[in-house]
Amino acid sequence: MNTRTLDGEILATHLDDWRLYQGVRTRRMVAFLIDYAIVGLLLIPFSILVAIFGLITLGIGWALFSILFPAVALAYIWNTVGGPRQATVGMRIMDIRLERLDGKPIDGLLAVVHSVLFWAANVVLTPFILLATLFLDRKRTVHDLLLGTVVVRNGTR
Repeated sequence: MNTRTLDGEILATHLDDWRLYQGVRTRRMVAFLIDYAIVGLLLIPFSILVAIFGLITLGIGWALFSILFPAVALAYIWNTVGGPRQATVGMRIMDIRLERLDGKPIDGLLAVVHSVLFWAANVVLTPFILLATLFLDRKRTVHDLLLGTVVVRNGTR
């Protein structure tokens, strides 16, 4: 069994340490704002490329503007959360990361599904999705619960 003790308390995994979840909710919201500012900045060069492509294709290429934001955002998520650090730039600034409960690393596909479920849940539940963090264990959201993931602080590992 993979157990250890901390101040006399038996922990089954490192994810049972309550200190990993202190301030995660606030840090997660600020990281979200930072990340979407970064995605907004990334849209500038890609928009220029799509505009040039639209000129070359006599306007047909401009249809790519309709999928530009989701494509850039999902590529950003795939490469950052699905990477070795398991965190976006905003998450790294706020000192948090996404982890799977089974201990396996987050891959790009799981990172993208996590993001898509977040947006889908927001469409259905609007901001009420954040209320789940008040009631679920480990301050998890609904999409964390569905995918078996949790957001934890980096510095306490």
